[in-house]
Amino acid sequence: MEISSTQLKQLRDQTGISVMQCKKALEEAGGDMDKAVIILKKKRSEAADKKADRELAAGAIGSYLHNTNEVSAMVLLACETDFVSKNEEFVALAKDIAMHVAATNPKYISKSEIDEAILAKATEVFTAEIGDKPEEMKAKILEGKMASYFKEQILMEQDFIKNPETTIAEMINGAVQKFGENVSIAKISRLSVK
Repeated sequence: MEISSTQLKQLRDQTGISVMQCKKALEEAGGDMDKAVIILKKKRSEAADKKADRELAAGAIGSYLHNTNEVSAMVLLACETDFVSKNEEFVALAKDIAMHVAATNPKYISKSEIDEAILAKATEVFTAEIGDKPEEMKAKILEGKMASYFKEQILMEQDFIKNPETTIAEMINGAVQKFGENVSIAKISRLSVK
């Protein structure tokens, strides 16, 4: 199957991933753009998993101040080397995530930051809500309610405000794939007048 330069450009613009990886994904998908996007997302996640234990010794601080001067946010986006931390696209990613934090005000970066006591209380509340449901469905319903409740509070699970078709976690995984290094949101801070 012949992959056109138009298809390559479209997939590259949509994903921000290298031309070679886009070409491989399109070939694997038989030219189907939607399948190619899924293939790239799957590979993105695999790449992030492989690099997750590497040491983060560099990074960039992204900041955002809303035009009303009433809300701002800062994000420390960590990476392995100064080479990546000074990359324009990396710095732009840090700024985009800071803008997202200013808009959504997440309490946690990832699920692992949620205190056990808070998880226990949420479990208690939702378990009481589903008391009348069939026993075999309770665990699945509880899992769904917990995921839904905490999704709004966990930055990595939120849909990106500028592109709701991708999550913050997918953006980070994409950065790992693009830059070839471990990338992680190390710290977030938000300040608001109200």
